[in-house]
Amino acid sequence: MTHSQRNQLQLSIERFLRSLQEANASPHTQKAYRGDLERFAAYLGPRSWQLIDHVSVRGFLSHLYETGLSKTSIARALAAVRSLYRFLAQDGLIEQNPAVLVSTPKLPKKLPRVPTVEEMNALLDGDISKVAAFPERDLLIFELLYGCGIRNAELVSLNLDDIHLGMEAILIRGKGKKERYVPFGQALKSSLAAYLPIRHQIVAKHRKRNPALVINQRAGRLTTRSVGRIVKRVALAKGLSPDIHPHTLRHAFGTHMLEEGGDLRAIQEMLGHERLSTTQRYTQLSMKHLLAVYDQTHPRAK
Repeated sequence: MTHSQRNQLQLSIERFLRSLQEANASPHTQKAYRGDLERFAAYLGPRSWQLIDHVSVRGFLSHLYETGLSKTSIARALAAVRSLYRFLAQDGLIEQNPAVLVSTPKLPKKLPRVPTVEEMNALLDGDISKVAAFPERDLLIFELLYGCGIRNAELVSLNLDDIHLGMEAILIRGKGKKERYVPFGQALKSSLAAYLPIRHQIVAKHRKRNPALVINQRAGRLTTRSVGRIVKRVALAKGLSPDIHPHTLRHAFGTHMLEEGGDLRAIQEMLGHERLSTTQRYTQLSMKHLLAVYDQTHPRAK
């Protein structure tokens, strides 16, 4: 690969990644796409963008299979390449996207195991002071993730001004800079009332002006990784499944709302799903619950 070609590849990738950042893509997506596209550029060698066809893209996926990557990781790499080519087409650097002619690897349909309503109530209504480093904040994190169904990245980007107590709603800035309001109830209000005075003390102590809603003990904004560690530590200590993470609580929000008869389109709006089909995945989880209830309770099921 010539120096100028390498520069063209790297510049294109960097500009694409900057566009992801500007579109408010999650840090996890940005990091994953960077790794995928750097592998793609390394695989291409001396070839330029204009000379890549769908056979080359298939060859790249085969190469990833040979390195032992999972189907999920390979599907994500193909999504990264497709997105990059869409970006290049918009810039006029290419005329067609060869990656659209390549089929996504078939993935096993695995539905996440979500905690039951009883498990979540036991955690949220119980005392977590012995298992949490900052109980008031950590309880608020659970109330936001489970009570509002927001994403981890949305949680850490929340500012104090995004909480509208009078409306009983939170302004969420989601994927693609799309904004939505998510309602909240008395449980979240109580968590805020317990947490905010302590947050004020920490900020005053460190003399920092930080707009973030959820902070650490040094008055800095929490990271998604920190939230993940907090959720896992508290959940494990309270007897929940060891594979729990922040997104599990978002799944629980959607599943439990459906189980209680929530309107699918309203849940779609609250979750910030662009497509209704994404929200409909929760109906599969809910149906498993309904079938279990039917089998256990209906006289004709026995």
